[in-house]
Amino acid sequence: MDALTRWNPIRDAIRLRDAIDRLFEESFVRTFPTWDLMGVGTARQLAMDVYTTDEDVIVVASVPGMKPEDVEVTIEGDTLIIRGEVPEEQIDGAECIIAERPRGRFERALRLNVPVDADKAEAVFHNGVLTLTLPKREEVRPKVIEVKHK
Repeated sequence: MDALTRWNPIRDAIRLRDAIDRLFEESFVRTFPTWDLMGVGTARQLAMDVYTTDEDVIVVASVPGMKPEDVEVTIEGDTLIIRGEVPEEQIDGAECIIAERPRGRFERALRLNVPVDADKAEAVFHNGVLTLTLPKREEVRPKVIEVKHK
């Protein structure tokens, strides 16, 4: 004998709301891939913060588990490009059933809103965080003009 379930419109509305919330989260909020149980995913977006001072543009990017020699930083015209690849990890004799950590190639291009002096740029790598200090070109730095009394 089948059990009867009373129809509850509120329960159905909550399920619909949850489905819409997941849709928006996956479409607009996430910057990393949704990995399936076999570890297959899509390329991920590199998380970064960008700051500006009167003299510099400072870019801070999270690249956990990477070595400095595995990250490539280039400036082409007014575009900063950070590339790299997080290698696949294999544990001998083990089968991966959940793979949530990002892996594979990544690339992030950032158009700079001011000209920078690429020859004086500095890149520092510490504890999985890449910090780039890009000095602004002299012509775009604020100039203080001394006001003299006559």
